[in-house]
Amino acid sequence: MRTNGLFVAVAAGTLAVGVAAPASAAPGDNTTITITIKGGPLGITMPAGAGNLDATLPNAVGTISGPLGQVRVNDARRALAGSGWIASVISTAVTPPSGPAIAASAVSYTAGTIAKIGTATYTANDPRNLAGVRPAITATGITGDNSATWNPTISVAVVGGIAANAYSVTITHSVL
Repeated sequence: MRTNGLFVAVAAGTLAVGVAAPASAAPGDNTTITITIKGGPLGITMPAGAGNLDATLPNAVGTISGPLGQVRVNDARRALAGSGWIASVISTAVTPPSGPAIAASAVSYTAGTIAKIGTATYTANDPRNLAGVRPAITATGITGDNSATWNPTISVAVVGGIAANAYSVTITHSVL
């Protein structure tokens, strides 16, 4: 009888060790996880005040031009290949304190050199009439984060009959 008790004790000990040992994974037992990489914003910055376009025009007719200041689009959306954005611009009429204004259609925009960061193709559209929203810079073929910076020149065509005065204009940028 003693032999039987010893045999039962050894068998119980073996069973306990077998239960405590980790099980090996069978082929096909996988765990799938999802990793989400979040993108950031698409934004545009521009100078709050560009200063003055100051020129003396012979016969009070011609074009007044000057730099607007640095405009920058920052795209942190981590876009997939092929996506893009368009930076647009619009102008108000060029108005004096009193008297006739110069129409926004007489305001034009030349982007100039575009400083680029990231993978994309940037195209300056150089709109000649800012009476409505016009594309200024188009970015295509984007992969990942990117940015573009430029310092546009604003030109105002002055026609006869416009009085000497200090005129003001608001240039507004947006990006989609």
